[in-house]
Amino acid sequence: MENIIEVKNLEQKFYLTKGLLQSLRLEDGKLIKKEKIVHAVNDISFTIKKGEVFSLVGESGCGKSTTARCIIRLLDPAGGEILYKGENIAHKNPNELLKYRKNMQMIFQDPFASLNPRQRVKDIIMEPMLFHKIVENKEEALKKCMEILEKVGLRPEQAGRYPHQFSGGQRQRIGIARALAVEPEFIIADEPVSALDVSIQAQILNLLMDIKDEYNFSYLFIAHDLSVVRHISDRLGIMYLGSIVEIGDKDKIFNNPVHPYTKMLFSAVPTVGEEPIVESSDTIGEIPSPVNLPEGCYFHERCSCATDLCRKERPILKEIENGHSAACHLL
Repeated sequence: MENIIEVKNLEQKFYLTKGLLQSLRLEDGKLIKKEKIVHAVNDISFTIKKGEVFSLVGESGCGKSTTARCIIRLLDPAGGEILYKGENIAHKNPNELLKYRKNMQMIFQDPFASLNPRQRVKDIIMEPMLFHKIVENKEEALKKCMEILEKVGLRPEQAGRYPHQFSGGQRQRIGIARALAVEPEFIIADEPVSALDVSIQAQILNLLMDIKDEYNFSYLFIAHDLSVVRHISDRLGIMYLGSIVEIGDKDKIFNNPVHPYTKMLFSAVPTVGEEPIVESSDTIGEIPSPVNLPEGCYFHERCSCATDLCRKERPILKEIENGHSAACHLL
C-alpha cells in the first residue's frame, strides 16, 4: 500500500516574544540578549498509508497539533521533509501549495472558531468548491452542497443559517462538510470531538468512519482520549515533548506497551468493571519545559528506571516486534 504522507525528521521551533521573554547571559564579559526558543517538534518521522487512520497521542503541549499544522502547511516547518505522494511540500511557497490544498483538508477542534460567522452554511461549503473548480458554476455547487449536508446529517433547509444558530455537534458536522466539499485524499482531524458531549462524540466518530469507508481517504487523527484512539485508529504514535517515543500498530501497542511514558498514559485510563490496560506506573514529577529540554532521553527525569545512559544519550526508535517500535535504552 502506497504512502500518502511521509514525515522525515520534522522540526518546529518558536521564538518567544522579544523583551519580556528573553534570557540574559555573559559572553566574553559582555551582556548578551538571547531569545528563548520553544522546541515544539523534535526530529520526528512517520508515514501514513492510503486509506489508513494514523493517530498521534500525548499530553497537552507535546506537539501533536503543531505537527499537524506543519504537515498541512499552516505553519512553516523549521526543518525536515513533508512528502505528499512522494513530493516534498515542506518549503513550497503559498502559490505552489495551491494545487495541494484541495487534496489535504483539516477538521479543527473548535468548529465555531474555524467557521466564518458572517457566512451562511451554504456559502461556507460552496466557496472552496468554486475556488478549486470542483464544480463549474454556482448551481452545481449548491446542488453538491445539499448532497453533502445530507451526508453529514444536516437538513438542506438549514443551509441558509449562520454558524451561531447551530449546536456544537452540528457545527462540527459543518466543518466536516466543508472538508468533504473539495473531495480530499487526506484529512487531518485535530481533536474533532474533544469539545463535544459523549453522546455527540460517538455520532461524529461514526460519521468520520462512514465517510472514510465511502471515500477511502486517509486520516491523521489527533486526540487525548485513548478509548477514541483505540476505536478509530489503524496505527498510532505516542508523543512526548515533541518526539515520538513509541509507534506501531494499534493492537500491538495497546496489548504490549513498552515505553515507560506509554505505560504512564495507559495506566491513567479509567476503567469500569474491567482490567486496566496497564497497572499503575511509577513515574514521578511534571513534564519539563520545551524551552529547556533535558539532556539525553527527554523522559528520564520522570522515569524511575532511568540510568546514566538515559541522562546522557537520546535514544532512537528501534523495532520491538514487527510493526512496533519504541525509543528507550532499557529495551
